[in-house]
Amino acid sequence: MQTLIDTICIQDALFESDELFEICLNGNIRELFKDRRDDASYHPILLTYKLASGKIDSLNIRVKTRGNFRRKRENCKTPPLLLNFDSVQIQSNDLFAGQGKIKLVTPCVDHKYVLREYLIYKVYQLISANSFNVRLVKLCFEDAVKGKMMVDQYSILLENQNILANRLRSQLFKRVNTKPQRTIKQEFLNMAVFQYLIGNTDWSIQYRHNIKLIHIKDKNGLISIPYDFDHAGLVNAPYAKPAEELQMNTVRQRRYRGYCIEDMREFQPTFDLFNSLKADIYAIYTNNFLLEESYLKQTLKYLDEFYQTINNPKMAAKAFQYPCDPRGTGNVVIKGLK
Repeated sequence: MQTLIDTICIQDALFESDELFEICLNGNIRELFKDRRDDASYHPILLTYKLASGKIDSLNIRVKTRGNFRRKRENCKTPPLLLNFDSVQIQSNDLFAGQGKIKLVTPCVDHKYVLREYLIYKVYQLISANSFNVRLVKLCFEDAVKGKMMVDQYSILLENQNILANRLRSQLFKRVNTKPQRTIKQEFLNMAVFQYLIGNTDWSIQYRHNIKLIHIKDKNGLISIPYDFDHAGLVNAPYAKPAEELQMNTVRQRRYRGYCIEDMREFQPTFDLFNSLKADIYAIYTNNFLLEESYLKQTLKYLDEFYQTINNPKMAAKAFQYPCDPRGTGNVVIKGLK
């Protein structure tokens, strides 16, 4: 009899390595891409993957478009996808065993922005164990009629939310209009300061916008887990713009989006955490040889500015007490971008 631990081990196989591997989706890709309705249908697709070891395997799966902003044709040429393995007989030692449904983050305009988003997920894994697993892949599409449409583009496999909750021995909390104060304060501050670090304002606890909430037994409060970082300043995608309500000029401008905490001493454990992880955070970028040199240079400068802020009491108070300013936009709640 398969235990919960056995199931988690099988499901973790896909994410236990950071090794890049190749995926190709073959089928009526044009029809798949055209179907961007809210109730999009599944389309039969042959998924072929090739590992660095040389192993090649194929699975007949179902795929449909998903997402909000990136699904719209006017925003992205290639929509994000949902890969459904539920109807496939998969051996327990297969890479995709136990996955069920898994999100695939595809290139919207250029795959370099997907790579940047992937690295943000890796940064947050340093900040918190309560984080999504991700795997970077090289993706190709091959239309059954027209032939190859896209070759070797970076994409991200994002862990299924139910598998995430299972792995963390928790339950998903799906109620909306939940106040941020209901979350565990230290976990929330770590997450919210992380969002400030990457220059991301496109999230909210209240509407669970780009946030998953989980409840772990015997813990007094909810835990917020962020995802979907393409509107972060650290990604700097050409289509990314701050919500109008925030009155910001660019996504590169940082804005703290937590709730009002007047005593700055409450932030110190979070600042200490980020300072202790500074070398590891920088290493995620300096050790990645897929990044453009110009992007690496501007990213290190962007990170430097963050560390200058948290280690200067006056600058830190100005940045992180912004939600306490009644004249500002610190208490605007983001429902989602169009």
